[in-house]
Amino acid sequence: MAAEMSARETSAPNAHRLLWAGFMAILAAGVGFAIRGGILDNWREQFQFTASQAGQITGAGLTGFCFGIIIGGVIVDRIGYGKLVALAFLGHVLSAVVTFSASTPANAYQLLFWGSFIFAFANGTLEAVANPLVATVFPNNRTHYLNILHASWPAGMILGTVAGWYLDDKLQIDWKYQLALYLVPTAVYALMFLGQKFPRSEAAEKGASFVDMFRSVGVLGSAVACFLLALFFGDILKNFIPEQAAVAGYALGGILLLGVAVMTKFSIGSLLLFILFVTHALVGAVELGTDSWIQNITGNLFTSEQGKWLFIWTSVIMFGLRFCAHFIETKVGLSPIGLLLVSSILAFLGLRFASGMDSFPAALAALGIYAVGKTFFWPTMLAVVGDRFPQTGAVAMSIMGGIGMLSAGLIGGPGLGYCKDRFAGEALGKAADAAVHAEFRAETPSRFLNIPATEVFGLDGPKVAAARKAGGSGTPAQQAAVQADQQGDRDTLKIDSFIPATMAVIYLGMLAYFASIGGYRRVEMKG
Repeated sequence: MAAEMSARETSAPNAHRLLWAGFMAILAAGVGFAIRGGILDNWREQFQFTASQAGQITGAGLTGFCFGIIIGGVIVDRIGYGKLVALAFLGHVLSAVVTFSASTPANAYQLLFWGSFIFAFANGTLEAVANPLVATVFPNNRTHYLNILHASWPAGMILGTVAGWYLDDKLQIDWKYQLALYLVPTAVYALMFLGQKFPRSEAAEKGASFVDMFRSVGVLGSAVACFLLALFFGDILKNFIPEQAAVAGYALGGILLLGVAVMTKFSIGSLLLFILFVTHALVGAVELGTDSWIQNITGNLFTSEQGKWLFIWTSVIMFGLRFCAHFIETKVGLSPIGLLLVSSILAFLGLRFASGMDSFPAALAALGIYAVGKTFFWPTMLAVVGDRFPQTGAVAMSIMGGIGMLSAGLIGGPGLGYCKDRFAGEALGKAADAAVHAEFRAETPSRFLNIPATEVFGLDGPKVAAARKAGGSGTPAQQAAVQADQQGDRDTLKIDSFIPATMAVIYLGMLAYFASIGGYRRVEMKG
């Protein structure tokens, strides 16, 4: 019976080998992501980074993903999956070389930024392979198998967190040796993909050209990606032309959008796909943006050890539940959109409760609710695109993944870092006198999206870390700084909760739309 079920669900004899090779590839990304999150405090102390600088480095570990997945998604049906896997493998190795070269405050920011970017580029290239590959070989049950594929992400985070915890806190091994661990699953996925025969997407198999695949994305969908790319270009160019960076970034984004318009003969694109792209930008900001900071936030509100336990707790929940999407869809009766609606409500409630958590049991409950909520966002959104827009091949799915990561890297991670700086600085300003505020104020200001009007001064990272280590024996000024830093974390989580609340409204609208057309169902290409 199991063999018969497998035959019906797959369209390639090596489908499960390809699924688990993709699983291992994303697991490597999760291991690297978790270890980077765990050593973020090491970097802040060793290289004297502000929270915003740390957030920007974390953001680079997400934005590079966009270029890998979008470029990979565009060319994958032309050059083949195998060559992209080889490119990703080389990127993972190069990332290690660049990152390990950081040694002083003078060179650390640029090397860690670009090392993180290359790492993310390799991750994106792998998802440009894995997502359409799994959607192609399991066409009748995409939600289930894409959730299984992406169960590898929390699995990697669990392994990376546990390994980093032991090596950092227990053995106090240098952060470079900790980070090198992601190269182990990197070698494994390379071996698992080696020599495999790869199928083509449904659109490519039926002779659709690249332009045909891009028409449903059109100007509307491309506008979302190009806006985020404009922000990225502006962020990079500010190091070279600070006064003109934003304008130059938008100009480059506009040129890309014009190119898409000309290529598709000014096709407007699908309104539904545009809404899915916008929503996935919110998914990236709330899921990966929060993940990039949550271990530091919980470690600050409680202890570093408890923060790691909480990170493992949420990751275990995600890992287990991503194997249950098929059960929820068939036995509970939730469509993919219904599942996303329930998930967004739970994520909102979890983050809202987390902003007020004052004990470890309360944190387990609040973050457990948040973890259940965020579990199904990413893979189910990909499944919806695969189900409703098979004519786009790997293009729409890859662009949406890129949008999610760009948003996480440009808005989610840096945005939460900015909020932390803003709220912590304001809390100390209200709780202490001007002298204490001046003593702990960071030297470098923080801005959101490089907008001058948003400029604020956060707290000095090394000074706050020293105050935290002093504990109850610290001076009144140190205790005030620690309390303000913690209040900044709470206020940041409260603001973060509004993202899934907005998503819930969007999913409710989608649910009404599908109900008006007879319900959600998979679209099949003709021809």
